Amino acid sequence: MVARRPLAAAQWCARRGWPVHPLAPGLKVPAANCSDCRAEPHSPSACECIRAGRWCHGFHAATLNQERIKRWWVVRPDFGVGVSCGPAGLIVIDIDAHPTEPPSRARLLPGIPIGDSVDLTGLTNGFHTFAVLAALRGQTSPAEDENTLRVRTPSGGLHVWYRAGAHRWLSSVGSSTNRALGWQVDVRAHGSYIVAPGTTTKQGTYVPLGTTREPAALPLWLAQELERTGHLPAPAIPHPRPVPPRARQAVRAAGGYRDRVQRTLAAVIAPVVACGRVSEGAGFSDALNRAAYTIGGLIAAGRLDREQAERVLTEAAEEARPGQQRRIEQIIRSGLSAGLKHPLPPDGRHL
Repeated sequence: MVARRPLAAAQWCARRGWPVHPLAPGLKVPAANCSDCRAEPHSPSACECIRAGRWCHGFHAATLNQERIKRWWVVRPDFGVGVSCGPAGLIVIDIDAHPTEPPSRARLLPGIPIGDSVDLTGLTNGFHTFAVLAALRGQTSPAEDENTLRVRTPSGGLHVWYRAGAHRWLSSVGSSTNRALGWQVDVRAHGSYIVAPGTTTKQGTYVPLGTTREPAALPLWLAQELERTGHLPAPAIPHPRPVPPRARQAVRAAGGYRDRVQRTLAAVIAPVVACGRVSEGAGFSDALNRAAYTIGGLIAAGRLDREQAERVLTEAAEEARPGQQRRIEQIIRSGLSAGLKHPLPPDGRHL
């Protein structure tokens, strides 16, 4: 699918359930609104053009209607093709490759302190940023994920396509100002669009890599990072819930003794237990992942017994989020695996 005719590319996307909309000829921005809409600005929901089956308001006009698609691109065969990520159920990681001076360590990966022991020599773009994040989590960078659709951009960047799953992920482009996965790493999801593979602009063609043409499911570890960095909608104010009895028992079992090991374990699982006080919006996945990672580091350093620590953490997590045993097992397994590779020093400092 290289340099497809725009109509063919639009039809190909629509057949996969990805609503499409026109991009301005030779550009990667949506086609301009009609003169009437430009003269009298209004919200997309009130746009008569969209109701009448015409393009207007960018990705808000995206459609799966093959007749409409054919009509649009027959009238303007030079239109490019955009895909509306939210309705398509997609989340696309947009990795930039602009060789510039990186920001300070504190701003490279929001919320993750990068210690001086981490060598950042040669880090100049989003590929490097993403590689650092993946390495810290004991994972392979999605830029190297051959099991999902990856599209090389004309500027040398990369779009990594994934299925969004049940979550309504938010973008970190467009109107967003407070969400960021990493330096030169953007997220395109609900409220944004992505240039369709095969589309050609004045800068070049968006070329799929390898042979995979379908997005894979969003990896669990990456979903946890997206949740941590604010790419989920703010939840409604949850109703307080009492700490479950079993969780209280877990805390007592872990921290009710003077033994230093038990007190350490109690401190590590405390954020997980705290999530049990609310039904949602507590950052449970991130809290559990961090606890598992820390416990893995303590186990690797010989400071905790693995069987006991894993049991206490699992019990606390299952009490905090009943009925999510499989998810809990996956998060703990992933966090422990990563933590075991990074033994924690005696003073407890860790990246």
